[in-house]
Amino acid sequence: QKLRQKAAEENLLSGVVTFRHHPRLVLYPEVKLTYLTSLSERIRLLTSLGVELIVALSFTLELAQLSAREFVSLLQRHLKMRALVIGPDFALGMGRGGDASALQALGQELNFRVELVPAKEWRGEVVSSTAIRLALSQGDPRKVSQLLGRRFRLAGQVITGDERGRMLGFPTANIAPDLEQALPADGVYATRAFVGEVVYKAVTNIGIRPTFGGSQRLIEVHLLDFEGELHGQELEIELVEQLRGEIRFASAEELKAQIARDVEGARALLSS
Repeated sequence: QKLRQKAAEENLLSGVVTFRHHPRLVLYPEVKLTYLTSLSERIRLLTSLGVELIVALSFTLELAQLSAREFVSLLQRHLKMRALVIGPDFALGMGRGGDASALQALGQELNFRVELVPAKEWRGEVVSSTAIRLALSQGDPRKVSQLLGRRFRLAGQVITGDERGRMLGFPTANIAPDLEQALPADGVYATRAFVGEVVYKAVTNIGIRPTFGGSQRLIEVHLLDFEGELHGQELEIELVEQLRGEIRFASAEELKAQIARDVEGARALLSS
């Protein structure tokens, strides 16, 4: 909002520079770090908010060696940057040398303005990617939604499964998650599934399917009142609420009975 406001006031284009992958994956490859929003989802969201220019950079070790002054100079040279909108913890350049105060000093010298957007809080907690990842790992989609300002989404191509869901009477569309994608805690969730322009109520299991001795983490989506074939298509889901954690059942019949209860619970929740 601040970006679009400043752009409109000064008759400039609004633009966002983002990285295709998190810089820490290059700087600290030994540390596992997952992303909350894929590049395609970031582009979709930014476009829907009216951002006019989106630049996706590949973060490299060469880029990491640039000082704040050098990076800002690139933005001025290639994008004709006149103003920079940042958050309170933002920093760019080698060693995070370009924090808010350093950028403001550079702005005075190089003739660009720096607009600082204050941190957002929710119930006394600062909204941050760390807080969002924690809520996600705790299986709390409602809190994630409050912190994000929207419901958390996952997407992927529907792959061939072992048809266990179909044999139990609840066919699923299976997605193998991107290894870099942040996932919620294993369990069963009430979700909404997006197939083209149509939205379906759905029950989604995320986990390894311990009842059948599984080891690969999968996203299994059962779309309510859906008939058709989704194999090979892109499927997107939106988390609404966790129904239960992942459980190992003594038999397939016990699992089937629980799935039926999950479906009714999700239907009631998503219809309210």
